[in-house]
Amino acid sequence: MSKQNKPDKNRRQLLKNIGLGAVAGAIATGVSTSVNASVDTRDQKDKQEKTKGYHETQHIRDYYDSL
Repeated sequence: MSKQNKPDKNRRQLLKNIGLGAVAGAIATGVSTSVNASVDTRDQKDKQEKTKGYHETQHIRDYYDSL
């Protein structure tokens, strides 16, 4: 009875590392998602700026020639 079962320190360290790995993975996923969202938003703004305003195309020139 003098001998007690001591907890295995390696097993506890393994469980801590698994938990930390899961948290780090969740953080990395969140960061990469927000970076992708900001890049997509920037691309959409560029596209909107390019499509604004009057653009004379061949179709419009043909119409003017027909008048």
